[in-house]
Amino acid sequence: MHWTRRELKDKAKNVLRTSYWKAFLVSLVLAVVSGGVSSCSFNSGGSTSMSLPGLSGGTGDVSDGAGLAIILIFVFLAVVIGLVALAFNIFIVAPLTVSVQQYFKQAAQDDVNMNYLVYSFTKGNYLAIVKGMFWSGLLNFLWFLLLFIPGIVKSYAYSMTPYILADNPGIGMKRAVDLSNQMTRGQKWKMFVLDLSFIGWFILGTIAIGIGVLFVLPYYYSTKAELYLVLRGQALHDGISSSAELNLPYV
Repeated sequence: MHWTRRELKDKAKNVLRTSYWKAFLVSLVLAVVSGGVSSCSFNSGGSTSMSLPGLSGGTGDVSDGAGLAIILIFVFLAVVIGLVALAFNIFIVAPLTVSVQQYFKQAAQDDVNMNYLVYSFTKGNYLAIVKGMFWSGLLNFLWFLLLFIPGIVKSYAYSMTPYILADNPGIGMKRAVDLSNQMTRGQKWKMFVLDLSFIGWFILGTIAIGIGVLFVLPYYYSTKAELYLVLRGQALHDGISSSAELNLPYV
């Protein structure tokens, strides 16, 4: 099924004409929770020096021991903070991402309902979505460890996973990733160019104290949702998937 950037963007604009502020609020929630928006700014008005006991101004076994203890404490805290951040991303940000994609996917089909923000957190959906997103993220991470470029390519290959899980959380984590891979086969370059076409908007948003990016996100998310609908339609047409597998009430 052929698609163009202009067609996807025009469809996204039509959706946003009547529901932009709802889309903005949904995008804002994800940006805030995922750390895309900082609640405060830090200004270092000049150079600041900090002296830690045992790390400067002394010698001997006592100071060396204190310095080592402080280093170990910092390492421990860094590990704990890292694990907490990872858990937060897995159990909160990832399922929320699916909820946001569910909103935009349904909005593209004239179903504008902000209750989709809690879609992933409902009973029967949550664990399946967490597992699916974790598996997709893990595979992508391993590809990035191998080489940077293959990691980018695979990030596009797995990019439809959140939408697939939104359609059917119970599809299975391996099947969701595999289906995304099949849907994007032969489409990755066009998807990359589609993302590039938003760079100008994001640069302008960044210039506007960074806050302007928030006003671009609904347009970006809506366009990507339109892309998924096209790829899903092609997958159904080619027999790669079925209406039953994706919980669709229509063929």
